[in-house]
Amino acid sequence: MLTIFLNWIYILFTVFSLGFAFSRFVRKVLHYQIKRVDSILMTGLIIAAVYAQIFSLFYRVNVEANVILTAVCILFCIVMRKEMLRFIRGSFRECSLIRRILIPILMLAWCFYTSRGYTLPDMNEYYGQCIRWIEEYGVVKGLGNMLARVGYNSSIFALTALYSMKFLLGVSLHTVDGFIAFVLSITVLDLGKCFKRRKMLLSDFARVGAVYYLTTIIDEVLAPSSDYAVMCTVFFIVIKWLTQLEEAEEESRGNITPYALLCVAGAYALTLKVTAGLILILILKPAYCLLKEKRWKEIVIYLSLGLLTAVPWLWRTVIITGWLLYPLPELDLFDVDWKMPEYMLHIDAFQIKAWAKGTNTMGNPDAGIMEWFPNWFQNELFATEKLLILADLAAVVLCVILAVYILIRKQWKKLDIMLVLTAIACSYAYWQLTAPMVRYGYAYVLLMAALMAGYLLQYSRVLVRGAYAFLILYGAYKLYVCADQVIQTAHWPSYIWQETYEVYEMESYEVDGVTFYYNPAGGAMGYEYFPSSSEKNYEFELRGDDLKDGFRYLPES
Repeated sequence: MLTIFLNWIYILFTVFSLGFAFSRFVRKVLHYQIKRVDSILMTGLIIAAVYAQIFSLFYRVNVEANVILTAVCILFCIVMRKEMLRFIRGSFRECSLIRRILIPILMLAWCFYTSRGYTLPDMNEYYGQCIRWIEEYGVVKGLGNMLARVGYNSSIFALTALYSMKFLLGVSLHTVDGFIAFVLSITVLDLGKCFKRRKMLLSDFARVGAVYYLTTIIDEVLAPSSDYAVMCTVFFIVIKWLTQLEEAEEESRGNITPYALLCVAGAYALTLKVTAGLILILILKPAYCLLKEKRWKEIVIYLSLGLLTAVPWLWRTVIITGWLLYPLPELDLFDVDWKMPEYMLHIDAFQIKAWAKGTNTMGNPDAGIMEWFPNWFQNELFATEKLLILADLAAVVLCVILAVYILIRKQWKKLDIMLVLTAIACSYAYWQLTAPMVRYGYAYVLLMAALMAGYLLQYSRVLVRGAYAFLILYGAYKLYVCADQVIQTAHWPSYIWQETYEVYEMESYEVDGVTFYYNPAGGAMGYEYFPSSSEKNYEFELRGDDLKDGFRYLPES
């Protein structure tokens, strides 16, 4: 826990410096002021993730990357010291006493939760190896031929490698997901404003969903998982988007810059997990306004920012797998000698969908939706999750009806809210029909139900009063859940060091004179034994004399 706290101090310093420098660019070039600290921090995280991925294209993400990052951040602090101090003092003055107390408590709480808990199977099956490859080599051509799942190439792995501090501590920390959850929890604190204004906005319902999600992952957030990072990011984007629509002054509300910047954040969500791509439906709003007003300079700036965010991730995927997106063999654009065979992509995509749908328990993984859905609903969900799914299905139907009604009645003022509902509905539908493991799409599950409930409740004062009562009881229950997790794990010896990867009894084999490890008891590899593959694998060869030269597919004769 202590090492996490110190690690977060460093992360806070770097991401705040990067985010503030970017906010200065936005103010000077786009004439918009990013005022909130949580927005500055999320911006800095995105920039750090892009930096880590770009650095990995040329060298390992280790001490060298951190030295350069620290030097740049110190330079920013020197050059912009007066503006930074003015911003920090202003933010502190505007911060209520309750927030001043709660934010340090939240930071300590998330440090605690990030130090211990349930380690996801994927953490030891491939997260650890993915991160270590980035720490040791950056990016390696054809690495997917040796370890297929590295092809997922989530940007969270590069960001985790950047802040792992392996070179300093001798162990690889994985604290970034917890930090992202902490940033989202700062955003959620604005939920308290609904009592002061005596009105619940749609953004408040999104915050309620975020509270549910954050208190659900407290025992799992220690894992460096793309699922938690992308779900928190989606919540952040939706909350900020709705807040801009609902709470900003009239002049600020019409400013297209914050919406365009949130779409850039949507591009970052895509680099965390491909399935988050449908959140980019939101791009329709800034695109329409910018094209209508022929603001070509701004269009070029936003497109450039989006490409700068996504291209390094795409470039890494091509180097690792030979494909533009993994595991999507339809986008076959490159003819390189390290290309993974198409059948490997099909197998991985098939396994993801089969496990997510629970069809492996039916013995018929090719079952249609009318076959797998009842089994999935009955056997793969907890009681609360079943209620949420039923609410979501009803919400999707209502969303379609509402969209048709708005178009027929030409209620154009409601299109902004409808766009958000549509983006979430499409994201939910895609998740439900493809790989509906709850962990993969919790944000869509919660937002779909919460936003539609919020939209309908605004028409009934009685129900709104009931919502306030529910909010108080709900908050008390969630405080109990969080406190209970602390009580249940307080005796765990994780107050200095973070609970980390498992170490397994491994066996070795050789390919082209290089030793590789595998777990004869199963696919779990952990972090310690490197390089490891999920099984004894002779279907690849080295492209050169060293691991850094990469791998080629070599079918068994």
